[in-house]
Parts: sequence; C-alpha cells; structure tokens
Amino acid sequence: MKHITTIISCLICNIILAQNLVVNPSFETYKYCPEFISNFNKNVTSWSTPTFATTDYFNTCAERMNSINHAGNQKAKTGNGYVGIYTFSDKNYREYIQGELRQKLEEGITYKLSFYVSLAEYSTHAISHIDVLFMPIPLQNTNSNQINIKRLSKQAVASNFLEIPHDDFYADTVNWIKIDVEYTALGFEKYFTIGNFSSNRKTKKQNVLSSTGKQFSYYYIDDVSVKPIAKNETQLSTEKEQESFENETIYTFKNVLFEFDKAKLLDTSKIELNSLYTYLFTNPDLNVEIYGHTDNTGTEVRNLELSQQRAQAVSKYLMSLGLPNERIQFFGYASSKPIATNTTAEGRELNRRVEFKLIKKIKD
Repeated sequence: MKHITTIISCLICNIILAQNLVVNPSFETYKYCPEFISNFNKNVTSWSTPTFATTDYFNTCAERMNSINHAGNQKAKTGNGYVGIYTFSDKNYREYIQGELRQKLEEGITYKLSFYVSLAEYSTHAISHIDVLFMPIPLQNTNSNQINIKRLSKQAVASNFLEIPHDDFYADTVNWIKIDVEYTALGFEKYFTIGNFSSNRKTKKQNVLSSTGKQFSYYYIDDVSVKPIAKNETQLSTEKEQESFENETIYTFKNVLFEFDKAKLLDTSKIELNSLYTYLFTNPDLNVEIYGHTDNTGTEVRNLELSQQRAQAVSKYLMSLGLPNERIQFFGYASSKPIATNTTAEGRELNRRVEFKLIKKIKD
C-alpha cells in the first residue's frame, strides 16, 4: 500500500512540475528505503554523486533517516524525500549531488534554476555561497573529495560554473531558503552538480555554533528545478550582435561590469560572456584577445594592474566555460588608449571598458 501511495505521489509531482526539466526533482523516486546514512548514490533515481564522498538521503519511509536525523531536524520541502551534503569540513571534504535533465538546454534560451536549502542544526558554520556546475556528460568518480574547477576547466569537455552567493550567509536552520538564478544556456547542458567547489581557505563562512569538535557545514536540499523563461531584451540584443561579429575587429563589451576598483565580475556580465563563448565554441577556427582599459583616475601603476586583472578575469571566465587557454590572450592598457575625454564623468565611464577581438587561427 505504501509503495502504491509513493507512485501516486510521484505522478502528482510530475503533473505539477511538467515544465521542470529536472528528473526526479524532489527525490521521491528511489530503489530502496534509506535505512542508513550514505544511501543516496545508486539509489535515488536519476541522481548520483560525482566523487567517492557519501551523500545522504532522507525519507519518511525510514525510521532512522527521516525528519529527525543525525544532522538535525528538518521536514522535506515537498513530498517525503530530501538530501544532505557537507559543503565545508575538515581536510576539504565535500559532498555533492549530480542531477540529470530531461533534455539538453537550448543554446541562447534563458532558464530559471532554483532549489531549496536549509542549514542543519548541528552545523558549526554557515557558508556564503552554493555552487552549480553544468556539463554535457556526468562527472564520474573524481579522485578528490573536492571538485577542482580550475583543473576541470583544462579538460576538453565543456562546462559552465555558477557561484550563487547569499547577501549574507545561508544560515537558516528552521526554514527552507529558496535559491534561484537566471541562466542563459550554451547548448550542451544535460547534467548538473550542486555543492561547494571552493577549498576551506577560499570558502567564506560564519560560525553559528560553538564546538570543540568537528567544524562543518551541512545543508539539506530539496525541490530542484530548471525551467525555461522568455528571452529578455539583453539576450536578443546580444544574439543579434553575435551574427555580425567580424574577424580583426575590436568590440566593446556592453554589460561586462566589475565592482569598483576590483576585478571581480558581476553576475550581469555572464550573459554577454556566455554568448561570446558560444560563438567561439561553434567557431573553433577562431582565437580571441581580451583588452582591459581604465580612465586616468588614480596612479598609472594601479590602472595598469587593474586593467590587466580585469582582462584576465574575463579570460578566466571564458576558460571556466571550457575555452582552451591556448585560444585566448589578455592585455591591460591602463589609460593609454582612451576613446573619450577624461575630463567628464561620462567620458571616464566610456574609457573604463573591456574589449575583445576575434582572430583567425594560423594553420601550421
């Protein structure tokens, strides 16, 4: 009877989530009831773990692995099942969940990616971001417990990495926090992995529970969704510009933006960079050069450093999507190549820019 109830519940979920491209989005379908921790991999339908780490599966069908468990007390956001992963722990130990989409995402289409998280009560720390990695094929048994994005970007397989920051920290141990972000597809995405891809040293974290024992962040996850949304004006404009790209012509990025006096890309920059990557991906005979520029405010030494760092940030992002490093070069010119006057605020804003040029590969 319980098995029939589970099937009916899953059918209802599938009807409600008809637009959702994630297979088994709330972890309701499984092979066997999880009586012990680590019963996620090879059990929850269409989900897996990309490393040898042991992700946990919770379901009300099991007395030990339900709403009251080893990490805290939380009910599923939807249905009866949810998962738990370590996002920060000793020796960079990490756990991940890897999901599957019903079909590849369509190039140029914008999707809404969303899922819910809740910090387990016994966690000593909360972290400031949760990450998602899209790939055309599933990751399998990576040697390290922590997935290294920099190392992964050097491989031939395309990938796209998203860091989803919180305004503060994902620290709610009572309620489910909804994480959602708009994502413009590059056209190869069929699998995705959720977790923390940063090392302990680079993970921004907040202490939430005093303990002399193990230091860790453990998050519950439920209701994962990827749904298409209408194209916006920015995307349509970018796609139109792509069609008119010419070799050996310098183009200025219109929406590649940075924090003041820093080289950290703002999220709004990624739509335009994703579009450029797609163009390069479909035109493998082209290389690209990236040029960073500043206005004349500040010292020339700092301006040169900043222009180089920003051009490098753009280059690194393109490489993180899968562009081989031999196809890209970056340069910083400080304020030496203005395109407008530096005597007005408007002119200085035009001079603070990042440009790119497409170059035909020289055949051996």
